[in-house]
Amino acid sequence: MAATTAVAAQSTPQSMVQSNIDKKYRQVNFLFYLFFIVLIDNIVQNGEHMDLEASLDQIGIRGKLYHAYMAALELGETSVNQIAARAGLGRTTAYSVLERLQEAGVINLVERGDKRVVVAEDPQVLLQRIETRRRTLIDLMPQLRSLYNQSRAKPEIRFYEGPEGVLTVLWDTLTVRSGVLRGILSMAELLESPGPDKMREYIARRIEARIPLKVLRSPARETNSIWPGSADEIRELRYAPPGITLGMTVYLYDDKVAIISSKREDYGLIIQSHDFATLLTGLFDGLWMISSEPPGG
Repeated sequence: MAATTAVAAQSTPQSMVQSNIDKKYRQVNFLFYLFFIVLIDNIVQNGEHMDLEASLDQIGIRGKLYHAYMAALELGETSVNQIAARAGLGRTTAYSVLERLQEAGVINLVERGDKRVVVAEDPQVLLQRIETRRRTLIDLMPQLRSLYNQSRAKPEIRFYEGPEGVLTVLWDTLTVRSGVLRGILSMAELLESPGPDKMREYIARRIEARIPLKVLRSPARETNSIWPGSADEIRELRYAPPGITLGMTVYLYDDKVAIISSKREDYGLIIQSHDFATLLTGLFDGLWMISSEPPGG
């Protein structure tokens, strides 16, 4: 019994030492763990700020404007001095930057007694700001396009290659301003490029925009009974006389002639010329007069 007690007495100091070592080890591990978590959190936050900064740069909030705006959002209602300190700006510079942000509608400078404080607007105002600009541009577009077209001294030819180029030309036809879109459609080629899915999307967008289409086609180029004349789809269809094969798709609108090639050549072309578009429109209207409506049309 005494021997057992002696052994226990001898081993106790070693156990205590080992216990202390284990405790210190766990503490060090825990500190490393905390350090790692904080490090990762900082990396994530910095990454998010970098993405946010790049995104706001695209709508004009960049440099000093960005830093002041971020300070205003993070601090809430605060003083100009606190914004300046947080954004790393001088007091005079901060006032100038904040006034620009106020003009943009994203913050307000409010008088509180004898002090002037900064109050950030709800970030939702950024969407409202963009939507207001978009609507203003839509309203101005006819006038701007008119001035743009009047200033053109020479015809312009734009060549687009590949499937994306073909779609670029196709979507451009939906910018028609004169009210009627004329088209010579080669069915077999359109079903290959841009293909039936994109053509269905195009037709839906044309109908949504309420753009009427007068279309000439050749019976020889028909593949199946799709895209008939239709009041619902505001499409008027006629077939060219026998012997006239319309083997390439051409759209006529405003002062533009848009051409879409076969899948084999795979390109789109827009010729912007008042004289050339007028000539082809006259030829189209002449051919329209001698073309026939589809059976039962």
